[in-house]
Amino acid sequence: MNAIISASDLANELTGAHPPVLLDVRWQLGGPNLRPEYEKAHIPGAVFVDLDAELAGPAGSGGRHPLPDTGAFGTAMRAAGVCADRAVVVYDGGLNWAAARAWWLLGWAGHPSVRVLDGGLAAWEGPLTAEIPKPAPGTFEPVPGALPLLEADGAAALARTGLLLDARAAERYRGDVEPIDPVGGHIPGAVSAPTTQNVAESGRFRSAAELADRFKGLGATADSEVGVYCGSGVSGAHQVLALAVAGIPAALYVGSWSEWSRDDGRPVATGPDPQ
Repeated sequence: MNAIISASDLANELTGAHPPVLLDVRWQLGGPNLRPEYEKAHIPGAVFVDLDAELAGPAGSGGRHPLPDTGAFGTAMRAAGVCADRAVVVYDGGLNWAAARAWWLLGWAGHPSVRVLDGGLAAWEGPLTAEIPKPAPGTFEPVPGALPLLEADGAAALARTGLLLDARAAERYRGDVEPIDPVGGHIPGAVSAPTTQNVAESGRFRSAAELADRFKGLGATADSEVGVYCGSGVSGAHQVLALAVAGIPAALYVGSWSEWSRDDGRPVATGPDPQ
């Protein structure tokens, strides 16, 4: 099944015999919780999911958005009506970073059918509502491990033996600026691949062929061993999603730079080259 879905196809599925569970994952880095925006207007039937509280564990040595407790994640998904035998569609305000995090986490936890609304809420042309749904309890039980996961040592090794992509902005990769984490730069051997280049001006993903060409230029093919990291495992999930659209499987280093840069024993490279 495709990893993304268009707004028109979603509209058709929502009126069909087997509509997907719809999750609203609007979120902004360092900003206030966007539940109030959800409560003002959302796609009918969508249930709000809080990225910081439900799609990540407490920030700490494992980074700003480490994996959530599996039991707590399962409880949150069942409360949102998620079942293993019913498709799920996730969306956010438009960047698709948060939606991709939900897509990746549900896929990693074993859900067989999760898609991201291409272009997010901005692409939706149907009605919006302020009515808060009350979904029937879901039955989804997470079984972690369905998607590949990297930890720090594995990311370091992959940067030397395969291809490790850094999804952050190029200036953060180079170490020119670091607005969030304690140290600027990148994991030695990682290749700069800003997430922003995965999408067109419309905010929608580039075509599968365009993405395949982009990643081929970075050294990634369907036969490559590919990993991705970012700041805290959110925009990196977007990169894994873009790779999936291109037909290239990839592992996610969830701790990402926010974990790596907190360990004084980890090497740091700066400048435009992988090193």
